[in-house]
Amino acid sequence: MRASLIQIAVGEGESVESRRRRVAAMVRGQAGSDLVVLPELWTTGAFAYEDFGREAEPLEGPTYEAMAKAASDAGVWLHAGSIPERAPDGSLYNTSLVFSPSGEPAASYRKIHRFGFDKGEAVLMGAGRDLVTVRLPETVIGVATCYDLRFPELFRGLVDAGAETLVVPAGWPERRRGHWTLLAQARAVENQAFVLACGTAGTHAGVPQAGHSIVVDPWGEVLAEAGADEETLTVDFDPGKVATTREQFPALKDRVL
Repeated sequence: MRASLIQIAVGEGESVESRRRRVAAMVRGQAGSDLVVLPELWTTGAFAYEDFGREAEPLEGPTYEAMAKAASDAGVWLHAGSIPERAPDGSLYNTSLVFSPSGEPAASYRKIHRFGFDKGEAVLMGAGRDLVTVRLPETVIGVATCYDLRFPELFRGLVDAGAETLVVPAGWPERRRGHWTLLAQARAVENQAFVLACGTAGTHAGVPQAGHSIVVDPWGEVLAEAGADEETLTVDFDPGKVATTREQFPALKDRVL
């Protein structure tokens, strides 16, 4: 299976509409991949809190439409990162979108753990409630977003729901990049699953981003890692390694809690 993580640079001089067109073209350029992953809140920037309300869109808004078309044009499964969603009742959510190779909606996920410690995203956006998995021909992906990475209970729930590949779009800050790598490897090891963690580059509202998107195998080995700038990280991996690992070292069977 081939996955491409597009580590998008979010800059202040680019409009959301322009970035949306640019990213759609980048997705189309990954026609040889099976799965393409985009970062969290790449339309606005994860720390651009003042833009969330202004740039929020309905679930089936312009980003949804552009990404559905891009997935169909490329013939790929697309985890389109997340957008600031405005629900029909006016509430905001940090919502991820997943599309099939025909451009049909496969899933949406509202981020459960909101970052901010009683400010920013934590007060501006509502919390999701539902765990989300998506069955691809080669693997079952479990969907999580950025700050979720710090909460292992969520990933245990995804594994219980059948997840074999954990996909984590993020807008992770550079000052905590060490945690990003550590936690991605920890989630892979403890769940005996692949982790595909896609971050952003650039600076969001004055906050430098970590970049360093990463792909980790079920033993915690890093298969590929990006640098700090915008780039596409492409890696081939064998989803069957999850079942093999869980058979060879059946730690998950010894769970008590």
